[in-house]
Amino acid sequence: VQLVESGGGLVQPGGSLRLSCAASGFTFSSYDMSWHRQAPGKERELVASISTGGGSRNYADSVKGRFTIARDNAKNTVYLQMNSLKPEDTALYYCHAIRGRGYSYWGQGTQVTVSS
Repeated sequence: VQLVESGGGLVQPGGSLRLSCAASGFTFSSYDMSWHRQAPGKERELVASISTGGGSRNYADSVKGRFTIARDNAKNTVYLQMNSLKPEDTALYYCHAIRGRGYSYWGQGTQVTVSS
């Protein structure tokens, strides 16, 4: 099982980034997917989640209206489009797959830094 995040980097405030998470080794379309982030000295927090078919999406209040989660089950990939980025969005962003109990996988993370 692998979840490989990409797309992170350094961006100025107000800028945009699109994160991708490529999945392999499991039936991607059967798993709810989510993005989490962890800033230095803080706990990991849920940023956005999407159901197996993409019909249900949820966002943390801090990113509503700025971030969009999407998935392509044909490509086994989940995305996070991040617009109007703020310095407080700086964190290590993780991809997570979950199905029922006992089936939970995490990626290694991709760093997002928002700074001028």
